[in-house]
Amino acid sequence: MESDRTLAALGNEYNPDILRAADEPHSAQEFSEMLDIPIATCYRRIEELTAAGLLELHDRVLSDEHRRTNVYRREVDKIVIRFDEDDYNVSVTERPEVKNKLDDVWRQIAHD
Repeated sequence: MESDRTLAALGNEYNPDILRAADEPHSAQEFSEMLDIPIATCYRRIEELTAAGLLELHDRVLSDEHRRTNVYRREVDKIVIRFDEDDYNVSVTERPEVKNKLDDVWRQIAHD
């Protein structure tokens, strides 16, 4: 991941909130309602976080209205930003694949 892009994405309003909420997969509509973000802004923020490699398209699920809806989940577990006198360093810990699989299994059990 590119440090400048990551830092820029984290600096935009709502992006940290979306990342915190994206431990579980959610649609743009769900993020909008949960976090009180205007829906158009929510779509833009999701696109920005996805482009920065912080959020991923997790699945396309059938909504209550029987339409396919994209759901997103964060790709990272931890972001550390260190500022030195002349520079900064962004360290990103990606979400382990095994954690993704376990979360998927638990979600499937909960919905059955």
